[in-house]
Order: sequence, then C-alpha cells, then structure tokens
Amino acid sequence: MLGFYWVLSYMTGNFMTAYVVGKVYGVNLQEERSKNLGARNAGSVIGKDAFLWTFLGDSLKGALIVGAGRLWHFEEWEIILGASLCILGHLFPFWLKFNGGKGVATFIGVGLALSPSLFLMMVVGTAITLSITRSLTLSMLGGFLLYVGAIMYTDKLSLYIPLLVAIIFMLMKHMSNIKESLERRK
Repeated sequence: MLGFYWVLSYMTGNFMTAYVVGKVYGVNLQEERSKNLGARNAGSVIGKDAFLWTFLGDSLKGALIVGAGRLWHFEEWEIILGASLCILGHLFPFWLKFNGGKGVATFIGVGLALSPSLFLMMVVGTAITLSITRSLTLSMLGGFLLYVGAIMYTDKLSLYIPLLVAIIFMLMKHMSNIKESLERRK
C-alpha cells in the first residue's frame, strides 16, 4: 500500500491545474509569458480568476496527499515523502517532458496540511522579508529560511529531509525570478 501511495503522490502532483484552466480559457500557458504552468503565469496571462482556480487546485492536491496518508495511517516520514513526491510531480510532470510549474501553491497545501504551526513560520519569514525587500520573490527566500529553521528547532529535521530536497528544487526553478528581482534592486 505504501508504494501505491508514493506513486499516487507523484501522479497527483502531475495534475497541472494551470494546464486545465488554460484549456478552459482557450490559452496554452506553456506558450505565454513565463511559459510556466503555475498560478502566477495563469493570473498574468488570463486574470485573477485563473490565478485563484490554479492556486486552489495546486494547493489542494498537496493537502489531499497529506490527508490521504493520514487516513491510511502512514507514519509521518512516509507522509512527508509522499508530500514531497507530490511537489516533485508538479515540478517535473512526466507527461510534459518534466517541465511543470514552480511548486509554490502545492508546497503551501502540503505545508498547511503537514503542520500549520510550522507553516506559520513560513508566513512570518515571508512577511518580515517582504517588509524589507518589497519583493514577493525575495521574501519567499526569507520564508523558507525561517521554515527550515523552525523544522530544525523541532528536532524533526531527519523526517523533513525529503521536503527540504523538494524546496531546493523549487528554489532552482525560481532562480531566474530571484536573479531578476536582485537585478531590479541594484
């Protein structure tokens, strides 16, 4: 059952809400603006409703995987690995030649479902950094830093290693945005 759960997790991550939303609006988001299948690009190209639907769909899939793992009474590390596979499925969907979204909405769903108190540190870190940098992209870095620090503080670092790997891949997907934000600050 555990192997099935992990495969289901990756496959659920492969469901690209932005792809479906784009089809509904008659737009191929892989050919527009950032060419990314995420909420930000959907919102930039199509509008606020597309952003909202994409964000909700992508975050829900992350939360559902955590919920399914708990429903099936898996151990916490098994659920965290499943949640990480869901994020990686979003970042690297096999059916799109491993070119998916950037994972933020899926991570938000995962983070909230795994531990709202730990995720609060992500929100606090993001808010503090946003007040200083005025850049949502750069503030995300502050959020991740405080989130990882909170995980280390709880002594659960070994449980969260798969999620930390997924976060590293998310940050790699955001490198062009980070560089662009840093360039604008010069």
